[in-house]
Amino acid sequence: MSESVPPQVADRVSVVVISYNDAARVGDAIRSALAQGDAVGEVIVVDDCSGDDTPGVLAGFSGEPRVRPLIREENSGGCGTPRNDGVAAAVHPYVLFLDSDDLLMPGAVDGLLAVAAEQRADVVAGVCVRRELPEGRETVWAPSLYDVSQGATLPGTLLEGIEKHPEFVLDTLSVNKLYRRDFLDAHAIRFPDGAFHYEDFVFSARVQAAAPRLAVTDVPVYVWHVRRQAATLSISLRRASLANWEHRIAAHAAVVDVFRAADRPALALAAQTKFLDYDLPMYLRELPQRTAAYRADWWTVTRAHLAGFDAAAVAEAQAPSRWLHAALTALAAVPEGRELSRFVELAAPSPRLVPPYPRAEDGTPVLAAAPADVPLDGLAELAPADLPVAVDGVVAVGGATRLTLTVHDLYGRVGALRPTAVRVEFTERVSAAGLPVEAPLVPAAEGWTATVRVPTAKLLRPGRLAAWSLHAELRYADGSTGRAEVRAPQGFAGRRGVVVGRLGRPLLVQVVASARRGLVLRLAGGAVGARQVLSGRFRRLLAMR
Repeated sequence: MSESVPPQVADRVSVVVISYNDAARVGDAIRSALAQGDAVGEVIVVDDCSGDDTPGVLAGFSGEPRVRPLIREENSGGCGTPRNDGVAAAVHPYVLFLDSDDLLMPGAVDGLLAVAAEQRADVVAGVCVRRELPEGRETVWAPSLYDVSQGATLPGTLLEGIEKHPEFVLDTLSVNKLYRRDFLDAHAIRFPDGAFHYEDFVFSARVQAAAPRLAVTDVPVYVWHVRRQAATLSISLRRASLANWEHRIAAHAAVVDVFRAADRPALALAAQTKFLDYDLPMYLRELPQRTAAYRADWWTVTRAHLAGFDAAAVAEAQAPSRWLHAALTALAAVPEGRELSRFVELAAPSPRLVPPYPRAEDGTPVLAAAPADVPLDGLAELAPADLPVAVDGVVAVGGATRLTLTVHDLYGRVGALRPTAVRVEFTERVSAAGLPVEAPLVPAAEGWTATVRVPTAKLLRPGRLAAWSLHAELRYADGSTGRAEVRAPQGFAGRRGVVVGRLGRPLLVQVVASARRGLVLRLAGGAVGARQVLSGRFRRLLAMR
């Protein structure tokens, strides 16, 4: 590897950028680091033996003394080794990591350094934003930890290790944090080398196991670009491959080993609970999209991993996660048909138990009919806000969009609360704009029903396709509330067609079910919609998740 070493300057940052065959984007990443100003003493760009024009792009920065290219002669097979190379080459007191297809936010380094100096922190953790491309929709990573508007309480606090806040194991990212290099060196903290995927998991666990003086801040730090339509998907998006799940399991097992070796048993348990509440549902709800062979192998691999979980970790998981763990443990073979659908919907981000509602011979509510007759332990104790209620929706579109809802009872729990009304939130998935509509709930044969109407013109977006997801807030007689994603009913196959809107204008409409069976409404109007159909682009946009 070739490099030139600049002089060390106190209280400056070495930004380590890793790149492999990303000539089209690495320049933007470098410029986002240089734009941080003088606080960035060097931008170490580790090229992992690219076969494209990445070296040529780096050569274009030869006039910028802060850019230090490190060209690897052999590809490492992963992200860990090039990051380790960058840390080894760094000369400044602080290190920050950046991937070649992402960006640092303006002012990120100054903001992190200010917190580090004020708190004398070993690590400063800030906000990472996931930006979906090409739509541009943005969400905060780990909102329960960082998004104050979503109830996060940690920003602005200083943690002496995370054992009093084990929920922090949810943050497995390395790129949204500033690290003191001497802290990493003192504890020999590095990434796993070679072709080890989900290396961030293990690196983050090693940092957390070392009990850093950790400052949590709401400083915007990092833009994580999510390109679901890219020719080459990032590792985290390759979930259609069983190997991806196996890599994730291996990384999780390594995380638990790190905590146990460091005598941090509470964090080892928290990591297992996190796997049940986060990792497992994310993959399980996509099983219907996979082949029968994939599902069978996935089930076998997953059961083997869960067999080593501590009972205390399972007990701390959310109720739907506990039920899924029990089902996986009980069933040697992957279920199919209705039973699998029931598991998939329970694994949705807003979990739901869907009808029918079977019971064991003694009347105990169970997850599904035998042999998956797993008792729903804890269902009776769940608060109204935590009940996995199923709400079906049927849509009709014309000059007005009419949504008819059916709220299903849940082993008598919903009926006991006496639902009175529903507030439906239409949320546009690109802009996150919300459109709330309320209606009373009335008893019906299947539970309760309500109908809401919205002028279709309010759902259109000039010049582009508009995609709306739907959530229902249920209101009960005692003043309590519950929330559920509106789901596509059983057997729903989706519809697409043309309807006539106001003033006789044609509207292209598709009502679809997402991978987790949530109801999604997509509309495009006028000439723009027609062009999208003729070009085939409309079909691709409608297939986006």
